[in-house]
Amino acid sequence: MMQKFPITPEGYKKLQEELGRLLKVERPRNIKDIEEARAHGDLSENAEYSAAKERQSFIEGKILELQQKLALAQVIDTSKINQSKAAFGARVKVLDVGSDEEYVFLLVGADEADAKNGKISLSSPVGRALLGKEAGDSVTIKAPARTIEYEILEISFD
Repeated sequence: MMQKFPITPEGYKKLQEELGRLLKVERPRNIKDIEEARAHGDLSENAEYSAAKERQSFIEGKILELQQKLALAQVIDTSKINQSKAAFGARVKVLDVGSDEEYVFLLVGADEADAKNGKISLSSPVGRALLGKEAGDSVTIKAPARTIEYEILEISFD
């Protein structure tokens, strides 16, 4: 059996929307582009045709990738999780003990990770360190640049 991957309801919806856009908008537009380029005659010297065929290959690959991700997605309802510990879907507020700065991380699956927006993967070093911890706990993460110590201030699920 294939391994399921945790995903938030929001992340699942985004994948569905992107798949829908590719199926209903991008693919039909590309088919039209191929037909128009084909109408221009000699295909061996037709750059528009080559570009449209290349784009078709990309679109079909992306559609397959999204269909696979959706098939393996396990939407997690965070209301059913023990909310006193850091887990998938938790918003974890931490204090960087070294710099005295506060950060908020949302623990998500690898497909939803977006470090710039505070969404970190459970499988990342920070995600793994926070997993299962409670408010008041401290964690140490050995990063290439420095060793970071975070004190967990608050855990919430929204």
